[in-house]
Amino acid sequence: MARVDITDRARDVIDTLREKHGPLMFHQSGGCCDGSSPMCFPEGELYIDDDNDVLLGEVHGCPFYMSSFQYEYWKHTHLTLDVTEGRGASFSAEIPLGLRFVIDSRLLVEEDN
Repeated sequence: MARVDITDRARDVIDTLREKHGPLMFHQSGGCCDGSSPMCFPEGELYIDDDNDVLLGEVHGCPFYMSSFQYEYWKHTHLTLDVTEGRGASFSAEIPLGLRFVIDSRLLVEEDN
């Protein structure tokens, strides 16, 4: 089972961003700047520390990371990447489009295994 899913609308926004930026990556913000929003960057623009970041999976071909510290709190959740109108306060790639990525979460249940 995938730990991170994606909505069709978020998939469309990723396609638009890929045309401009090339390959992309996501990192679930740990609370700085814009709460705990998923942040989208051109792949390689954000340093990923193998000792401190966890790869949760891929969404629409983009790696999705979270800090290991934050993962300890979220490890029992399933995440869905979505997008909504509005400007976030982060450096995420979708912000100039007047959009922001958001995460919907739910607790994992036995049927998810």
